[in-house]
Amino acid sequence: MGRLEKALRRLLALRRGYRVSLGVVPLEARLQRLEEEVREIKGRINGLIFVVLGAVIAQLLLRLLG
Repeated sequence: MGRLEKALRRLLALRRGYRVSLGVVPLEARLQRLEEEVREIKGRINGLIFVVLGAVIAQLLLRLLG
């Protein structure tokens, strides 16, 4: 079982009310921070995709009209 699986099991146990070690609370905070960072990265990637698509469309229009 990987570290992530263990961490998720402990997190689920905490949410269900089982007694778990005190190290889980910082782990939950780290997981939330990681989720926020992943969301931010996804947003940046989406922005880059739109910039590239815009540049490609602009080049196509310039070639067709120019």
